[in-house]
Amino acid sequence: MNSDCQIICSAPGRAGIIGNPTDMYGGSVLSCSVEMRAHVAITAAEGLTLATNDQECHINGWEDLRPRKDLFDLPRAILDYMRLPRLDCRVEYRSEIPLRSGLAGSTALVVAILKGLLAWQGEFPNPYRLAEMARYIELNHLKVVCGYQDAYMCTFGGLNYMDFRGKQFYREAEAELMATIEPLGLYVDRLPFVLGYTGVRHSSGAVHKPIRDRWLEGEPEVVASYERITEIARTSKKALLLEDWASLGELMNDNHAIQRDLGGSGESNEQLITAALEAGALGAKLAGAGDGGTIIVLWLDADTSPLEKALKQAGTSAIYRLCVGPGAIIENPSE
Repeated sequence: MNSDCQIICSAPGRAGIIGNPTDMYGGSVLSCSVEMRAHVAITAAEGLTLATNDQECHINGWEDLRPRKDLFDLPRAILDYMRLPRLDCRVEYRSEIPLRSGLAGSTALVVAILKGLLAWQGEFPNPYRLAEMARYIELNHLKVVCGYQDAYMCTFGGLNYMDFRGKQFYREAEAELMATIEPLGLYVDRLPFVLGYTGVRHSSGAVHKPIRDRWLEGEPEVVASYERITEIARTSKKALLLEDWASLGELMNDNHAIQRDLGGSGESNEQLITAALEAGALGAKLAGAGDGGTIIVLWLDADTSPLEKALKQAGTSAIYRLCVGPGAIIENPSE
Protein backbone atom coordinates (compact mmCIF):
# COMPACT_ATOMS: atom_id res chain seq x y z
CA MET A 1 0.00 0.00 0.00
CA ASN A 2 1.10 3.51 -0.78
CA SER A 3 1.83 5.73 2.22
CA ASP A 4 -1.12 7.99 1.34
CA CYS A 5 -3.60 5.10 1.20
CA GLN A 6 -6.43 4.65 3.63
CA ILE A 7 -9.02 1.89 3.87
CA ILE A 8 -12.31 2.73 5.58
CA CYS A 9 -14.67 -0.17 6.12
CA SER A 10 -17.89 -0.84 8.03
CA ALA A 11 -20.32 -3.68 8.75
CA PRO A 12 -23.83 -3.69 10.25
CA GLY A 13 -25.31 -5.38 13.26
CA ARG A 14 -28.33 -7.64 12.84
CA ALA A 15 -31.52 -8.81 14.55
CA GLY A 16 -32.95 -12.29 14.13
CA ILE A 17 -36.60 -11.98 13.15
CA ILE A 18 -37.36 -15.68 13.41
CA GLY A 19 -35.64 -19.06 13.24
CA ASN A 20 -32.74 -18.31 15.56
CA PRO A 21 -30.83 -20.13 16.94
CA THR A 22 -31.20 -22.89 14.32
CA ASP A 23 -28.28 -21.41 12.37
CA MET A 24 -26.25 -23.59 14.77
CA TYR A 25 -28.26 -26.69 13.92
CA GLY A 26 -28.60 -26.82 10.14
CA GLY A 27 -31.79 -24.77 10.22
CA SER A 28 -33.15 -21.60 8.67
CA VAL A 29 -33.33 -17.99 9.86
CA LEU A 30 -35.02 -14.76 8.77
CA SER A 31 -32.82 -11.85 9.78
CA CYS A 32 -32.37 -8.15 9.06
CA SER A 33 -29.61 -5.63 9.49
CA VAL A 34 -29.83 -2.71 11.91
CA GLU A 35 -28.75 0.87 11.28
CA MET A 36 -25.85 0.73 13.74
CA ARG A 37 -22.50 -0.32 12.32
CA ALA A 38 -18.94 -1.22 13.28
CA HIS A 39 -16.24 0.92 11.66
CA VAL A 40 -12.53 0.54 10.95
CA ALA A 41 -10.03 2.94 9.42
CA ILE A 42 -6.64 1.62 8.31
CA THR A 43 -3.88 4.09 7.51
CA ALA A 44 -0.18 3.80 6.71
CA ALA A 45 2.18 3.87 9.69
CA GLU A 46 5.50 2.51 10.88
CA GLY A 47 4.83 -0.89 12.34
CA LEU A 48 1.42 -2.24 13.34
CA THR A 49 -0.73 -0.38 15.86
CA LEU A 50 -4.25 -1.18 17.04
CA ALA A 51 -6.34 1.67 18.42
CA THR A 52 -9.78 1.99 19.99
CA ASN A 53 -11.42 4.00 22.78
CA ASP A 54 -8.37 6.29 23.05
CA GLN A 55 -6.13 3.30 23.78
CA GLU A 56 -3.34 1.83 21.65
CA CYS A 57 -1.66 -1.54 21.34
CA HIS A 58 1.53 -2.15 19.37
CA ILE A 59 1.96 -5.53 17.69
CA ASN A 60 5.59 -6.47 17.14
CA GLY A 61 5.41 -10.24 16.84
CA TRP A 62 3.57 -13.46 17.65
CA GLU A 63 3.96 -12.97 21.39
CA ASP A 64 1.78 -9.85 21.16
CA LEU A 65 -1.12 -11.87 19.76
CA ARG A 66 -1.74 -13.81 22.97
CA PRO A 67 -5.19 -13.00 24.45
CA ARG A 68 -5.05 -10.43 27.24
CA LYS A 69 -8.79 -10.11 27.97
CA ASP A 70 -8.68 -6.49 26.90
CA LEU A 71 -10.07 -4.33 24.08
CA PHE A 72 -7.57 -5.72 21.57
CA ASP A 73 -8.22 -9.47 21.77
CA LEU A 74 -10.58 -9.33 18.81
CA PRO A 75 -8.09 -7.89 16.26
CA ARG A 76 -5.38 -10.09 17.80
CA ALA A 77 -7.51 -13.12 16.89
CA ILE A 78 -7.91 -11.84 13.33
CA LEU A 79 -4.16 -11.32 12.95
CA ASP A 80 -3.53 -14.77 14.39
CA TYR A 81 -5.91 -16.24 11.79
CA MET A 82 -4.13 -14.27 9.06
CA ARG A 83 -0.80 -15.62 10.35
CA LEU A 84 0.40 -12.15 11.31
CA PRO A 85 1.25 -10.74 7.89
CA ARG A 86 3.82 -7.94 7.67
CA LEU A 87 1.68 -4.83 8.08
CA ASP A 88 2.80 -1.25 8.46
CA CYS A 89 -0.44 0.44 9.39
CA ARG A 90 -2.62 1.83 12.13
CA VAL A 91 -5.91 -0.05 12.61
CA GLU A 92 -8.43 2.16 14.40
CA TYR A 93 -11.87 0.76 15.09
CA ARG A 94 -15.09 1.64 16.87
CA SER A 95 -18.68 0.44 16.99
CA GLU A 96 -22.10 2.05 17.27
CA ILE A 97 -23.55 -1.34 18.28
CA PRO A 98 -23.72 -1.90 22.05
CA LEU A 99 -21.39 -4.78 22.84
CA ARG A 100 -22.98 -7.99 24.09
CA SER A 101 -26.44 -6.66 23.22
CA GLY A 102 -27.50 -9.61 21.08
CA LEU A 103 -27.16 -7.55 17.87
CA ALA A 104 -23.94 -9.19 16.61
CA GLY A 105 -21.75 -6.29 17.71
CA SER A 106 -18.58 -8.32 18.12
CA THR A 107 -19.13 -10.13 14.82
CA ALA A 108 -19.66 -6.83 13.01
CA LEU A 109 -16.27 -5.71 14.31
CA VAL A 110 -14.65 -8.98 13.19
CA VAL A 111 -16.13 -8.62 9.71
CA ALA A 112 -15.23 -4.93 9.34
CA ILE A 113 -11.65 -5.34 10.58
CA LEU A 114 -11.06 -8.54 8.61
CA LYS A 115 -12.43 -7.05 5.40
CA GLY A 116 -10.32 -3.92 5.91
CA LEU A 117 -7.09 -5.80 6.61
CA LEU A 118 -7.61 -8.08 3.62
CA ALA A 119 -8.27 -5.07 1.39
CA TRP A 120 -5.10 -3.44 2.73
CA GLN A 121 -3.23 -6.46 1.38
CA GLY A 122 -5.08 -6.31 -1.94
CA GLU A 123 -7.38 -9.24 -1.18
CA PHE A 124 -11.14 -8.98 -1.83
CA PRO A 125 -12.89 -12.29 -1.03
CA ASN A 126 -16.50 -12.72 -2.06
CA PRO A 127 -19.05 -12.32 0.76
CA TYR A 128 -19.54 -16.05 1.24
CA ARG A 129 -15.83 -16.56 1.82
CA LEU A 130 -15.64 -13.49 4.06
CA ALA A 131 -18.55 -14.71 6.19
CA GLU A 132 -16.98 -18.15 6.60
CA MET A 133 -13.63 -16.60 7.54
CA ALA A 134 -15.27 -14.37 10.17
CA ARG A 135 -17.21 -17.24 11.67
CA TYR A 136 -14.09 -19.44 11.73
CA ILE A 137 -12.22 -16.72 13.64
CA GLU A 138 -14.98 -16.39 16.23
CA LEU A 139 -15.25 -20.13 16.81
CA ASN A 140 -11.61 -21.18 16.64
CA HIS A 141 -9.63 -18.09 17.66
CA LEU A 142 -12.03 -16.23 19.96
CA LYS A 143 -13.48 -19.53 21.27
CA VAL A 144 -17.10 -18.37 20.98
CA VAL A 145 -19.71 -21.11 20.59
CA CYS A 146 -21.74 -19.58 17.78
CA GLY A 147 -23.81 -20.20 14.69
CA TYR A 148 -23.54 -18.72 11.22
CA GLN A 149 -26.28 -16.08 11.21
CA ASP A 150 -24.10 -13.28 12.58
CA ALA A 151 -21.17 -13.74 10.21
CA TYR A 152 -23.41 -13.98 7.14
CA MET A 153 -25.67 -11.08 8.14
CA CYS A 154 -22.80 -8.73 9.05
CA THR A 155 -21.23 -9.56 5.68
CA PHE A 156 -24.32 -9.51 3.43
CA GLY A 157 -26.52 -7.02 5.31
CA GLY A 158 -30.11 -6.42 4.22
CA LEU A 159 -33.14 -8.62 4.87
CA ASN A 160 -32.39 -12.27 4.22
CA TYR A 161 -33.85 -15.73 4.43
CA MET A 162 -30.87 -17.97 5.17
CA ASP A 163 -30.63 -21.73 4.97
CA PHE A 164 -27.84 -23.46 6.90
CA ARG A 165 -28.64 -27.10 6.18
CA GLY A 166 -25.56 -29.30 6.28
CA LYS A 167 -23.80 -26.89 8.66
CA GLN A 168 -24.93 -28.32 11.98
CA PHE A 169 -21.57 -29.93 12.70
CA TYR A 170 -18.56 -27.64 12.94
CA ARG A 171 -16.06 -28.69 10.29
CA GLU A 172 -12.66 -27.57 9.17
CA ALA A 173 -12.84 -24.66 6.73
CA GLU A 174 -12.04 -26.85 3.71
CA ALA A 175 -15.02 -29.10 4.41
CA GLU A 176 -17.59 -26.43 5.29
CA LEU A 177 -20.58 -25.98 3.00
CA MET A 178 -21.67 -22.47 2.07
CA ALA A 179 -24.98 -21.19 3.39
CA THR A 180 -27.83 -20.30 1.03
CA ILE A 181 -28.65 -16.58 1.26
CA GLU A 182 -31.88 -15.28 -0.28
CA PRO A 183 -32.29 -11.48 -0.18
CA LEU A 184 -35.90 -10.45 0.43
CA GLY A 185 -35.57 -6.69 0.79
CA LEU A 186 -36.91 -5.91 -2.69
CA TYR A 187 -40.10 -7.86 -2.00
CA VAL A 188 -41.01 -6.58 1.46
CA ASP A 189 -42.47 -3.09 1.61
CA ARG A 190 -42.85 -2.91 5.36
CA LEU A 191 -40.85 -4.00 8.38
CA PRO A 192 -43.14 -3.37 11.37
CA PHE A 193 -40.59 -4.41 13.98
CA VAL A 194 -39.23 -2.67 17.06
CA LEU A 195 -36.15 -3.74 19.03
CA GLY A 196 -35.87 -3.36 22.79
CA TYR A 197 -32.45 -3.66 24.44
CA THR A 198 -32.66 -4.98 27.98
CA GLY A 199 -29.50 -3.14 28.99
CA VAL A 200 -28.17 -6.45 30.33
CA ARG A 201 -24.95 -7.49 28.61
CA HIS A 202 -24.82 -11.17 27.85
CA SER A 203 -22.43 -13.73 26.46
CA SER A 204 -24.00 -15.55 23.53
CA GLY A 205 -21.58 -18.43 23.95
CA ALA A 206 -22.58 -18.87 27.60
CA VAL A 207 -26.24 -19.10 26.54
CA HIS A 208 -25.69 -21.36 23.54
CA LYS A 209 -23.08 -23.81 24.83
CA PRO A 210 -25.16 -25.72 27.42
CA ILE A 211 -28.01 -26.23 24.94
CA ARG A 212 -25.55 -27.09 22.16
CA ASP A 213 -24.02 -29.75 24.41
CA ARG A 214 -27.48 -31.25 25.04
CA TRP A 215 -28.14 -31.32 21.29
CA LEU A 216 -24.79 -33.01 20.61
CA GLU A 217 -25.70 -35.65 23.18
CA GLY A 218 -28.90 -36.29 21.20
CA GLU A 219 -31.38 -35.14 23.85
CA PRO A 220 -34.75 -35.73 22.13
CA GLU A 221 -36.38 -32.52 23.40
CA VAL A 222 -33.61 -30.32 22.06
CA VAL A 223 -33.38 -32.13 18.71
CA ALA A 224 -37.14 -31.96 18.17
CA SER A 225 -37.30 -28.33 19.31
CA TYR A 226 -34.81 -27.12 16.74
CA GLU A 227 -36.43 -29.16 14.00
CA ARG A 228 -39.68 -27.37 14.89
CA ILE A 229 -38.07 -23.90 14.91
CA THR A 230 -36.60 -24.64 11.47
CA GLU A 231 -40.11 -25.42 10.20
CA ILE A 232 -41.34 -22.20 11.81
CA ALA A 233 -38.71 -20.17 9.96
CA ARG A 234 -39.59 -21.70 6.60
CA THR A 235 -43.28 -21.03 7.16
CA SER A 236 -42.50 -17.49 8.31
CA LYS A 237 -40.85 -16.62 5.01
CA LYS A 238 -44.22 -17.02 3.31
CA ALA A 239 -46.03 -15.07 6.04
CA LEU A 240 -43.58 -12.17 5.69
CA LEU A 241 -43.80 -12.05 1.89
CA LEU A 242 -47.63 -12.14 2.04
CA GLU A 243 -47.70 -9.62 4.92
CA ASP A 244 -49.71 -12.11 6.93
CA TRP A 245 -48.78 -10.38 10.17
CA ALA A 246 -51.16 -12.34 12.40
CA SER A 247 -49.57 -15.64 11.36
CA LEU A 248 -46.06 -14.22 11.62
CA GLY A 249 -46.75 -12.97 15.14
CA GLU A 250 -47.99 -16.40 16.22
CA LEU A 251 -44.93 -18.04 14.73
CA MET A 252 -42.61 -15.59 16.51
CA ASN A 253 -44.32 -16.41 19.81
CA ASP A 254 -44.00 -20.15 19.12
CA ASN A 255 -40.31 -19.73 18.30
CA HIS A 256 -39.73 -17.90 21.56
CA ALA A 257 -41.73 -20.35 23.69
CA ILE A 258 -39.62 -23.25 22.42
CA GLN A 259 -36.31 -21.48 23.08
CA ARG A 260 -37.51 -20.24 26.48
CA ASP A 261 -38.53 -23.74 27.55
CA LEU A 262 -35.06 -25.00 26.64
CA GLY A 263 -33.56 -22.43 29.01
CA GLY A 264 -32.42 -19.98 26.34
CA SER A 265 -34.17 -16.82 27.53
CA GLY A 266 -33.79 -14.83 30.77
CA GLU A 267 -35.70 -12.73 33.28
CA SER A 268 -34.91 -9.38 31.64
CA ASN A 269 -36.00 -10.75 28.25
CA GLU A 270 -39.23 -12.16 29.64
CA GLN A 271 -40.13 -8.86 31.30
CA LEU A 272 -39.84 -6.96 28.01
CA ILE A 273 -41.62 -9.64 25.99
CA THR A 274 -44.53 -9.77 28.44
CA ALA A 275 -44.80 -5.97 28.42
CA ALA A 276 -44.80 -5.86 24.61
CA LEU A 277 -47.51 -8.49 24.25
CA GLU A 278 -49.69 -6.87 26.91
CA ALA A 279 -49.34 -3.55 25.05
CA GLY A 280 -50.80 -5.16 21.92
CA ALA A 281 -47.83 -6.57 20.00
CA LEU A 282 -48.64 -9.50 17.73
CA GLY A 283 -45.36 -11.24 18.48
CA ALA A 284 -42.20 -10.85 20.53
CA LYS A 285 -39.08 -12.97 20.89
CA LEU A 286 -35.32 -12.90 21.33
CA ALA A 287 -33.42 -11.07 18.62
CA GLY A 288 -30.30 -13.07 19.46
CA ALA A 289 -29.19 -15.18 22.41
CA GLY A 290 -31.02 -14.65 25.70
CA ASP A 291 -30.03 -13.95 29.31
CA GLY A 292 -30.06 -10.25 28.43
CA GLY A 293 -29.46 -8.63 25.08
CA THR A 294 -32.30 -7.53 22.81
CA ILE A 295 -35.85 -8.59 21.95
CA ILE A 296 -37.70 -8.03 18.65
CA VAL A 297 -41.37 -7.04 18.61
CA LEU A 298 -43.94 -7.18 15.78
CA TRP A 299 -45.96 -3.94 16.11
CA LEU A 300 -48.33 -2.94 13.31
CA ASP A 301 -49.46 0.52 14.42
CA ALA A 302 -47.45 3.40 12.95
CA ASP A 303 -47.67 5.00 16.38
CA THR A 304 -45.14 3.08 18.47
CA SER A 305 -45.45 5.30 21.55
CA PRO A 306 -47.67 2.85 23.52
CA LEU A 307 -45.15 0.08 22.90
CA GLU A 308 -42.18 2.27 23.73
CA LYS A 309 -43.84 3.38 26.96
CA ALA A 310 -44.54 -0.22 27.95
CA LEU A 311 -40.98 -1.31 27.17
CA LYS A 312 -39.46 1.57 29.11
CA GLN A 313 -41.64 0.80 32.12
CA ALA A 314 -40.47 -2.81 31.88
CA GLY A 315 -36.82 -1.73 31.97
CA THR A 316 -35.59 -1.35 28.39
CA SER A 317 -32.54 0.87 28.08
CA ALA A 318 -32.76 1.56 24.32
CA ILE A 319 -35.15 1.11 21.40
CA TYR A 320 -34.02 0.49 17.82
CA ARG A 321 -35.41 -0.22 14.35
CA LEU A 322 -34.53 -2.63 11.59
CA CYS A 323 -32.94 -1.28 8.41
CA VAL A 324 -32.47 -3.02 5.07
CA GLY A 325 -29.02 -1.52 4.73
CA PRO A 326 -25.78 -2.68 3.11
CA GLY A 327 -23.54 -5.37 4.47
CA ALA A 328 -19.78 -5.04 4.90
CA ILE A 329 -18.48 -2.35 2.58
CA ILE A 330 -15.29 -0.49 1.81
CA GLU A 331 -16.42 3.11 1.98
CA ASN A 332 -13.52 4.66 0.09
CA PRO A 333 -12.72 2.26 -2.78
CA SER A 334 -9.48 3.03 -4.55
CA GLU A 335 -9.86 4.76 -7.88
